[in-house]
Amino acid sequence: MSKPKLIRVTTVPVSLHKLLQGQMKFMSEFYEVVAVSGNDNNLLETVARDEGVRVKEITMTRQVTPMKDIVALLKMFRFFKQERPLIVHTHTPKAGIIGMTAAWLAHVPVRLHTVAGLPLMEATGFKRRLLMLVEKIAYRFATGIYPNSSGLYNYIKENRLVPLNKLKVIGGGSSNGIDTDYFSREQVQKEHIEAVHLSLGLKPDDFIFVFIGRLVVDKGINELIRAFTGLAERYKGIKLLLIGPFEPERDALPAETIKQIETDPAVISVGYRSDIRPYLAMSDVMVFPSYREGLPNVPMQACAMDVPVIATDIVGSNEVITDNINGLIVPVKDADALYGAMERIYIDRELRSRLAAGARESIVERYNQLKLWEAIKDEYALQIEKLK
Repeated sequence: MSKPKLIRVTTVPVSLHKLLQGQMKFMSEFYEVVAVSGNDNNLLETVARDEGVRVKEITMTRQVTPMKDIVALLKMFRFFKQERPLIVHTHTPKAGIIGMTAAWLAHVPVRLHTVAGLPLMEATGFKRRLLMLVEKIAYRFATGIYPNSSGLYNYIKENRLVPLNKLKVIGGGSSNGIDTDYFSREQVQKEHIEAVHLSLGLKPDDFIFVFIGRLVVDKGINELIRAFTGLAERYKGIKLLLIGPFEPERDALPAETIKQIETDPAVISVGYRSDIRPYLAMSDVMVFPSYREGLPNVPMQACAMDVPVIATDIVGSNEVITDNINGLIVPVKDADALYGAMERIYIDRELRSRLAAGARESIVERYNQLKLWEAIKDEYALQIEKLK
């Protein structure tokens, strides 16, 4: 007997490769899984190999590009008509609007969309109204909407973006949970950590703050650089390690921030890294001053590696990080408050040790990956049962 067909759609393939890593392979035991996305750097082929699923390239932009969006919509519609899936499950905003509209037009019975972040939360004026409309259209054509955090659920509910009978948080939240076996200090060889440490020119007693993510304005990089610069002027032997790409085409940092990153010897920017575990293992504290999130993976990964996190008091981050339990919470867009938290955790070794001790346990209890995958599978079954 053939398996029912499940199509997963993201705007760019790195979301399939990293944000949903392992999940499609798990679902392949129960469904014929097809992954749809763009194909930046031939990453779709990597997804096909690692997940053991069939893939389809349909290019989508992350900006508002009406003509390109219409082309993508038509391609998606034709593909769904050809494949006749039982379920289409989309992630990321552009994949949501295009994928849900195409699935509705193609009469796909189960149409699901996971919300992992809302750009409109930081937008104003016409841009906010436009983004609000886009979200409402995607939600209108979906049969189920799954915010990946309680904060996002409340925001969507309060703004009446979708009827409540469509809205649900699966499990404890998150889009993919955390593989706490993989993100564990025991899985990283000491020699590997030492080699990375040496390659970056770091001294054995350097104190390392780390940020992992896109180097853009809405990740709080301006505030982070300002706070760290002040801290480095006062205290010697501290470093800021930045792991992630610049994105000048989307949310470019101002020239003075880029210059500080490039010229300050205490700031080390290494770009994107496929395996962040050695960098987490050698770091003392993660700083994650983002303006908006869904339920961010990086702070969870840091905590699983026994690294405490300084995070902003925003939806998602303040669910992963509990103040004075596994990290510190600071107001958003407040460089002075960020400076104060970084100074406090640097000076107070006892506080730092206590937060690190509570970090891993806080993640293992709430965001176990296999439990979340099972919960998503159960939700698929529930949605299919409703069709009968």
